[in-house]
Amino acid sequence: MYKDADSDPVGRQSPLIGLVGLGNMGSAIAERLVLSGQPLVYDIDSTRVADAAGRLDVQVAATLTDIAAADVVVLSLPDPAVSIAVVETLAPVLRAGGVIVETSTVTPAHVAKMASLARAHDIGFVDAALAAGVGQMRKGVAAALVGGDPADVEAARPALDMFVERVYVIGGLGAGAALKVINNAVAHAVMVVLVEAAALATASGIDRSHLLRLMTGDDAGLTRPLEHRLIERIAEGNYEGGMPTAAALKDSILAIDYARSIGVPVFAIAGSHAVYEMANAQGFGRLDYASIAKLWEGWLGKPMSTKDRG
Repeated sequence: MYKDADSDPVGRQSPLIGLVGLGNMGSAIAERLVLSGQPLVYDIDSTRVADAAGRLDVQVAATLTDIAAADVVVLSLPDPAVSIAVVETLAPVLRAGGVIVETSTVTPAHVAKMASLARAHDIGFVDAALAAGVGQMRKGVAAALVGGDPADVEAARPALDMFVERVYVIGGLGAGAALKVINNAVAHAVMVVLVEAAALATASGIDRSHLLRLMTGDDAGLTRPLEHRLIERIAEGNYEGGMPTAAALKDSILAIDYARSIGVPVFAIAGSHAVYEMANAQGFGRLDYASIAKLWEGWLGKPMSTKDRG
């Protein structure tokens, strides 16, 4: 029913790649895959399938189960429940020894569920969360954050190399998905903080260019906490000296009081204030404000510093 996969110059057959999901990211993945072969694609939306077939040299699977002809199946789907349903349908019909690569944003619990469904039929499973936007995927500069058993990662690698520039093996099954969820959480939380900051600047009559210049500086409110406090102080467990947590608490109070005085609602900024109150109550007031990490160390029951992990 489908063409044989192309062979390389020394006679080794290239894997046939199946792609389920032709939304914005899935369509971009398809654009990368056709540079190395003729992928087999499927989407529940026939309009998306027609668009891909009209623009790209792809094979079209008439039904989801027709994707079973592929050696490696890549998922790019909008919701974890959809991904689980797709794996539940495909796992019994894929050839034994095949592998499913989940690029959608899901949690480690979702990965564990899908991997269990796959393994019941001798199908490998890899989570390969994408550290990229659609534009980066189309330009060929995307990266994949990969989790899985080494054998499954090795089996998925030829397919991954067709559509991402860099593959970072983060750890075992679910590790890539976890890191992607964490990164997205940071991006979305920081977005709220940045909008609050822009609103404060606007209400204060400050030209936004001054805020942007300050935020992108070497000692800015964005870069300093990451590069100095997280990468250096927390990684080393070094909280002596620096800006005291008590001073950070004072600054937090000033910022919240100022926001109230000019009528600007702040949610993320106000929410973070409680952490500094707790840290000071725990006796961290004279330590650098990176010492708020000690609160989470207590909750986790383990150190966050790389030095203390031995």
